[in-house]
Amino acid sequence: MSNWDWQVFCKDTIDQEVVPRCFGSGGSITYLDWMMSAWGWTLSVSGLALIVAMFFGVLIGIARTTPNKWLVMIGDSWTELFRNIPVLVQVFLWYFVVPELVPVMKQVPSFLLVVLGLGFFTSARISEQVKAGIQSLPKGQTYAGLAMGFTLPQTYRYVLLPVALRIVIPPLTSEAMGIVKNSAVAFAVSVPELIMFARQAQEETSKGIEIYLAVTALYFVSSIAIFAVARLIELRARVPGMVGSSQS
Repeated sequence: MSNWDWQVFCKDTIDQEVVPRCFGSGGSITYLDWMMSAWGWTLSVSGLALIVAMFFGVLIGIARTTPNKWLVMIGDSWTELFRNIPVLVQVFLWYFVVPELVPVMKQVPSFLLVVLGLGFFTSARISEQVKAGIQSLPKGQTYAGLAMGFTLPQTYRYVLLPVALRIVIPPLTSEAMGIVKNSAVAFAVSVPELIMFARQAQEETSKGIEIYLAVTALYFVSSIAIFAVARLIELRARVPGMVGSSQS
């Protein structure tokens, strides 16, 4: 450990000179500046992909529990398609193949293509959890909603989903944490996120231990922050008697 050089993060990325206070000034960019920018890209890709995944995952999960066999078939097909193709392959398909088939997609920035690939991959996993959450509810809740005069969509909106989504908060937390880790595939299509920073900075400085330990710490901090927020939401949205509460 005595040979580790943590000052590498205070060095200018051009002339390799140490910059006072580590953060660049007067036009200089340190490796710490670069790493913080890469972290921002990682969080941006992850956050946008999570929004896409939640939107489509909830819709597909609902579709798979309806009486409509066509919606069930579409939902099952979506889930099996995106769940069984590795996420890196999906990113490559969005980056290399889709723009050739749909020329207008050539104008879409690469990080948005990664967002779509990662979001759709995760949506398939979320749809399974939403489906399980809805199916875990007693059938009587659906019948009660219909008996009160609600339409089926209203029954989902006002009766089933408010409870089912609370039940699946723990697995959704895991998916949110997983999407941050899976965002590392973005480096394969030149999105300047943490793994791309680590690879390039290690080549320039030969300080792989310091660089990769710092990047690992940022992934850890990101995951812990997601867990803390999700835990707070889970505690506030707890359904007594259904998610581990001792209340009846």
